[in-house]
Amino acid sequence: MKRRNFIKNSVIGGIATSGIATSLIAEASENSLSNSPQFKLKYAPHLGTFSGHAGNDPIDNIKFIHDQGFRAIFDNGLMGKEPALQEKIANELAKRDMDLGPFVLYADFSVKSFVTQDPEIKEMLKEKMKQGLEVAKRTGVKTALVVPGRFTDDLEWDYQTANVVDNMRMCCDIVEPSGLKLVMEPLNAWTNHPGLFLTKIPQAHMICKAVNSPSCKIVNDIYHQQITEGNIIPNIDMAWESIAAFHIGDNPGRNEPGTGEINYKNIFNHIHAKGYDGVLCAEHGKSIGGKEGELALIKAYREADSF
Repeated sequence: MKRRNFIKNSVIGGIATSGIATSLIAEASENSLSNSPQFKLKYAPHLGTFSGHAGNDPIDNIKFIHDQGFRAIFDNGLMGKEPALQEKIANELAKRDMDLGPFVLYADFSVKSFVTQDPEIKEMLKEKMKQGLEVAKRTGVKTALVVPGRFTDDLEWDYQTANVVDNMRMCCDIVEPSGLKLVMEPLNAWTNHPGLFLTKIPQAHMICKAVNSPSCKIVNDIYHQQITEGNIIPNIDMAWESIAAFHIGDNPGRNEPGTGEINYKNIFNHIHAKGYDGVLCAEHGKSIGGKEGELALIKAYREADSF
């Protein structure tokens, strides 16, 4: 018996000093993925974030995301999906008491759109709003993302701002009766999106105040704002009444929290203390590839949520 125990212990010791131990640990981690405790905030992975574990089927992705303790998802491409699939996604989320973050309603980075009074642009925006309302009716989504497009060099900045206010008011007049909120996204010009009109939280807040509609709100993309202006928590406080959603991504790299310079644990704690119950979209990549990277992402959110 003693000899058998010695051999058994020796084998275990050999495993521990080999690559087999690593695979066993990884397997144990994967086996413990189901029924994890819920996160404090509604962090929302994108469909496809966990394709290594869940495959490509949206419903399987929702099930996996839910089992990790996430209480929401987002899908930028929701509007482009077939209506039947939109409804299927919405039904699965409702079954699991999960929220759906903002989908992209209008975001053409190549066009001078909201800054103009072009009649064709206005008609296009009206039609987009009507299409967005149909998506909202099918899915129950509460927020839709809007990017006001590029600025122009042949018009005073304040006139462009006035045009953006007019066009946002027109769009809000269409969606407001349904309760749908249009969340404008300020984007950074230095790393990702040069030439766009809307870049800062104070600028977006000013437009919300001028439009003066409950449907005119902001999605605060923390990654973009760290690049553009920093001062993340004070800007959250000063524009709080206008913020209806958040996007997440660390900087530099635009990967999961903890891979860059942003103190997400402090930011999440601050947002939670303010009573925020909306969605925070995980609009970022993974710092590690494959299934290992998916596990690392979940671990990163557990750490950032441990306030």
